[in-house]
Amino acid sequence: MRAEGALTVLRPGLLASVQDLGRYGHRQQGICPGGALDALGLTLANRLVGNCDNAAGLELTLGGCEIRFEAPTRIALTGDDFGARLDGAPLWPCWSVPVQPGQVLRLGPANEWSAKAGLRSWLAVAGGIDVPPVIGSRSTDLKAGFGGHLGRALKKGDRLPLGVPSLDAVRLARRAFGLRAPDWEQDKDGAAVLRVMPGPEFEQFTLAAREQLWGAAWRITPQSNRMGIRLEGPELKRKRNADMLSSAVIPGTIQVPPSGQPIILMGDAQTTGGYPRIGVVIRADLWKLARAPLNGRLRLAEVDAAAALQAWAEQRRYLAQLGQSLAAAGWPLPAHNPAEGESHHAD
Repeated sequence: MRAEGALTVLRPGLLASVQDLGRYGHRQQGICPGGALDALGLTLANRLVGNCDNAAGLELTLGGCEIRFEAPTRIALTGDDFGARLDGAPLWPCWSVPVQPGQVLRLGPANEWSAKAGLRSWLAVAGGIDVPPVIGSRSTDLKAGFGGHLGRALKKGDRLPLGVPSLDAVRLARRAFGLRAPDWEQDKDGAAVLRVMPGPEFEQFTLAAREQLWGAAWRITPQSNRMGIRLEGPELKRKRNADMLSSAVIPGTIQVPPSGQPIILMGDAQTTGGYPRIGVVIRADLWKLARAPLNGRLRLAEVDAAAALQAWAEQRRYLAQLGQSLAAAGWPLPAHNPAEGESHHAD
């Protein structure tokens, strides 16, 4: 693909990396899907700048980054609000904004400007980040060290090429517009509510532990990362301690190690594990987990397979309605390229 511009990383913040919707179909080789932890957020950002759903963007952690754009383009941010500014002008989440060469996007450090700042945001640029695909994806596998930009987190001075935008010059320069961000459920105390299906080893836990899983307000510990969200709360005890054979795990799987403190696996987690799987966060709610702040509170709500499928269908309807709204406003929606990953793939 012919490069159509570039951006330069002036400050990467705590952790910034190139991510698309993930690397699917290779779990039998021990390769995790990875990709943007908030697939919904990256999809929204891409649609706002006329990209296919799976175009590569940037995943930015805890703000504190600065990015300079070297050519006329268009950008959109989704996820948590870090008081982003483009040459000093506010840039709100879920807004599509034209950018001129030399303009600088700055995201403030977490909690510097607002007590409500969360954990991550996702940046899409018209044309996408044009790094070479590796095993069918442009995502960075930070653990294995391949994909993305040189297989690593971004550093100061990195220059990333941009692909050819689907937007013509008139649409690239169109005035800014925004969409309403998706809502997420919170309990009366402000804890995010995640819907969870009981896991294969659910019945191995005591009745008290099963009740605590649904009844406790779990704290997200600072030891959380792209591999897993570590929770702190009551100790979840099994009826009988016994070794387990390693079994398949997926993003959203809730494992319980000997400490009794659950870990929710994320996109960069291993493909098999030997801890009991007490539950799994439904796919439609993983985007909420990707944004939940460190030391934030979670509540887990039990659902069955039918409810999980209904929630996924509702999310797909939301995206379809979004596409219809953008199309009615004259905004192009390029077809998704299945050769570069599937946003609906269950792997």
